[in-house]
Amino acid sequence: MVRKLFMTIALGAVLATAAAPSFADRGDRVNQRLDRRGDRIENRLDRRGDRIDNRLDRRSDRAEANGHERRAERLDARGDRIDRRLDRKGERIDRRLDRRGDRVDRRH
Repeated sequence: MVRKLFMTIALGAVLATAAAPSFADRGDRVNQRLDRRGDRIENRLDRRGDRIDNRLDRRSDRAEANGHERRAERLDARGDRIDRRLDRKGERIDRRLDRRGDRVDRRH
């Protein structure tokens, strides 16, 4: 009976130590997945901001060519402002997901 108890405890210890690396791997996997997700969102918003900025820059160039300097400046500033706002939004989302991944990684 003592022998069975000892074997059960030994088996439990072996299984617990074998499972420990998988918990650490889980934290790393979650962290990497959240990193990739944050990067993907940040890149998507950056591309979107660049597209909008380029479109407004083209309109600005056309307005300037037609003699509308103030309108051209306004369009250019608007494109830059939208691009910066989307860049900040993407960076903020990426940082939030990084913090969440770091928290999961520390916990496991």
